[in-house]
Amino acid sequence: MTITDSRVAASTRRPGPRGHRAWWIVAVAATAIMAAGAFSTLPGLLVAPLQREFQWSHGTTGLAMWVNMALNGLVAPFAAALMERFGPRRVAAAALVTIAAGAALTTVMTAAWQLTLYWGVLIGLGTGALGGTFATVITNRWFVRRRGLATGILTASSVFGQFVFLPPLAWIVDHVEWRAGTVTVALAALVVVPFAWFLLRDHPSEAGTTAYGAADPSPLAPPLPYAFRRAFQVLRGAAQTRTFWLLAGTFAICGISTNGLMWTHFVPAAGDHGMAPTTAASMLTLIGIFNVGGTIASGWLTDRYDARLLLAVYYTLRAGTLFALPHLLGPAVHPPLIAFVVLFGLLDVATIPPTIALSAIRDRFGPEESAVVFGWTLAAHQVGAGLMALAGGLLRDALGTYTLVWIFAGLLCLVAALLAAVIPRATAH
Repeated sequence: MTITDSRVAASTRRPGPRGHRAWWIVAVAATAIMAAGAFSTLPGLLVAPLQREFQWSHGTTGLAMWVNMALNGLVAPFAAALMERFGPRRVAAAALVTIAAGAALTTVMTAAWQLTLYWGVLIGLGTGALGGTFATVITNRWFVRRRGLATGILTASSVFGQFVFLPPLAWIVDHVEWRAGTVTVALAALVVVPFAWFLLRDHPSEAGTTAYGAADPSPLAPPLPYAFRRAFQVLRGAAQTRTFWLLAGTFAICGISTNGLMWTHFVPAAGDHGMAPTTAASMLTLIGIFNVGGTIASGWLTDRYDARLLLAVYYTLRAGTLFALPHLLGPAVHPPLIAFVVLFGLLDVATIPPTIALSAIRDRFGPEESAVVFGWTLAAHQVGAGLMALAGGLLRDALGTYTLVWIFAGLLCLVAALLAAVIPRATAH
């Protein structure tokens, strides 16, 4: 071998598994997702302060949360298409700036429509762009092997961002002011922008390497025009499958019973029973901690058992926890409430692995298209969540209690269990 041949071989040698650039990309992407995740659970801490300062009802704040969650989901397929066109690095940086701007503007608002515009529209669009489709694009481009592990890390980072900051933010809102809490998360988003801009890479070819586990380098496909039109074209193809609609239906109910209900209304509902906001926020943080274990265990079970049965069991158990919750809330934390937190946490994100396993999307679409289709499924999840955020607030205003809200969500989970049981099995590869 000549010296020139040796240099060429060295330049094309793939890095070892531990030092592969893909894991650094995952770390940066996870940081961006964590920064966005903090905005998902903060609204539950703001309901009472906004009510005291502006005399806004639960329904008024619930409207802003509905717009936030609906746009969070509806932007997902278009964000995936934009990432195909412009790359995830530019989209992530723009999303973080949009999030920070919305949070900063919220501190100077004087009318309810401004809450809907700043928190609902701006933050909803920004956080939606950094949701599940962002993680899907990153893992599809950077991983051939260990894609499930990378997806699990990014999913866990979202959960981490949603819950780990809750206790300190609750303390800030309770002891300083609610504006200090929004400024804190706005600054966190801005701090991450340089990392996303300078350290993220859109494709392994940009970094002169291969995807993790790939035998040969693959070039980045040329960007496709008409990103928004493409999102609708992919939806048209997915909508022809029965599986897509059943998964979208179950995932919408998943959003209703988690993001829309638990993350938005648990803190104010616990406050109705005399529990301090910081204590209620700590309960949500524990739910987030058990989310991680529940997701990993669910992935292990999905490899071994019928995913349709697993989904049916998960939704049935979740229904039972929601039926029990009105009888468990009180001014203090007690063992039955801790048991609820543990079980709900284990079930909260456990629906994701079997949902992916059942998806027939993989039988019809390539990696880039599958990210767009997943975005539409996620849209159903978030639209359902937003509707519950609004409906929960309106029902609380009308009835003076959340009891019927918990029961209604539990009944919907039983419907989801029935829908899961009739989902066609995905074709094996």
